[in-house]
Amino acid sequence: MKKNMIYVVFAVVFSLLNTSCEKDFEDINTNEVDPTDVDPVFIFNNAVIGTSFATGQLKYDAAIVQQIVTPNSGLLTGGNHNQDNRFASAEVWDDYYETVIKNTGDLMGRIQDDPERNNLLQMTRIVQAFTFMVLTDSYGDIPYSEAGKGITEQIVLPKYDAQEEIYTDLIREVKEAVAALDDNGDMVHGEILYAGDLDKWRKMGNSLLLRLGMHIINADNTLARQTVEDAFAGGLMTSNEDNYVIRHDSNFTNPIGNFLNGSEANNFYLVDTFVDFLTDTDDPRLGSIAVRYVGAASGTEQIPVNASVDPEDQVGMPMGHDNSTIGQAVSELGLASFYDFSQVDRRRMVKIGAPMYLITHAQTQLLLAEAATYGWVSGDPATYFETGVRAHMELMAEYDAACAISEADIDQYITDHPYGGTLEQLYDQYWVACFLNGPEAYANFRRTGYPDLTPNPYPGQDITGDFINRITYPSSELAVNGQHISEAVARMGPDNLDTRVWWDR
Repeated sequence: MKKNMIYVVFAVVFSLLNTSCEKDFEDINTNEVDPTDVDPVFIFNNAVIGTSFATGQLKYDAAIVQQIVTPNSGLLTGGNHNQDNRFASAEVWDDYYETVIKNTGDLMGRIQDDPERNNLLQMTRIVQAFTFMVLTDSYGDIPYSEAGKGITEQIVLPKYDAQEEIYTDLIREVKEAVAALDDNGDMVHGEILYAGDLDKWRKMGNSLLLRLGMHIINADNTLARQTVEDAFAGGLMTSNEDNYVIRHDSNFTNPIGNFLNGSEANNFYLVDTFVDFLTDTDDPRLGSIAVRYVGAASGTEQIPVNASVDPEDQVGMPMGHDNSTIGQAVSELGLASFYDFSQVDRRRMVKIGAPMYLITHAQTQLLLAEAATYGWVSGDPATYFETGVRAHMELMAEYDAACAISEADIDQYITDHPYGGTLEQLYDQYWVACFLNGPEAYANFRRTGYPDLTPNPYPGQDITGDFINRITYPSSELAVNGQHISEAVARMGPDNLDTRVWWDR
């Protein structure tokens, strides 16, 4: 009897506990601390911040167009020696696919059918189009139509699309996105590019469209002209306030500034080609960009007391050297060491909080000068040219107050260097206006052949021509997505530095 009573008590207690657990099950198992969803604007901002160029542009793009170079090899090998370095070539690929395309793809999958997120969707399409443009300009055929769908569609090994098809679709995407921005639609509070200003988004989108059109002039002139005309009709950037710029601070640091103020502070220098061009034309931007630690015999002597930003003191590093041969150039120029060459000023222009400009009013005006020369848009090419040069010079102040160029000096430069009507003059100024925007400087150099650079004389190069024509695919991609790369190579040509991208004709 006693034993039976124990069983009854146990059954009652168990029943009560079980009822209580079922009653409170949802509350008990709800995490009230960790977020269960993320505001789509946060995902968007993370993608935008990711478009800030990584350090790969210093190893390839900026070296190929002879603006910034290092004599060092190893992990820093690239355009400095015209050699294939798959570690360096992976940097832009990894940063843009893993940070930007992953986020834009995820975000578009979340909001594409939500009418209350229309404007955010169109902004995302524009940022994604810019990112794909940089990627395809660098590598040629790339994952495009299936890229960024790992989360939404579980596509982990996306196919590669032909660059011609990518450009055609990018032009369509940007046109549609700009047209779909709705003044009566959702207010995108908290987005970091234009604070929800749709007029600025339209100007930026159309300026991107202009760039897309100009890139393909030699490959599809008809589509190029129509694209440029449409961009012009839609309205382009009209001042530096419209620039596509990533603002950095101590939390979100400038990748190039972080790199050049860290372990590589003593390894990268301005190329003599670039310094000499600015010097020979009395360009006041040299005083904004350059610093030379006069007499520095080592990296430890690159200190403020030895620093000079005087244009007359600047000495650029010649191309074609490594650690074993740079000493010869040092001796011929009467310098203390290769640490005595001029650098981009890491305490002003590339400090860790410096802005990074991706599409600018200055670049847009110079492209318009070219388009107007062809008769594709209305307006005076000389006016566009002068406006573009002025806009870039005025931009110097935004890097640092100590980089500012006086209005009088800007006026004097423009007076002394009026537009003479030659495309070479336009392209040379575009080269300068793209400083620290290596991908665009490199794209325009391949498209136009200007500036007229002397080929890098370094021996033992991995190219058969004068310049690198594209960046090679990362080793990691070769290892995991080899089948699709093989399909791309069959269309495009060998995966080497000599193969030209579709629009490079």
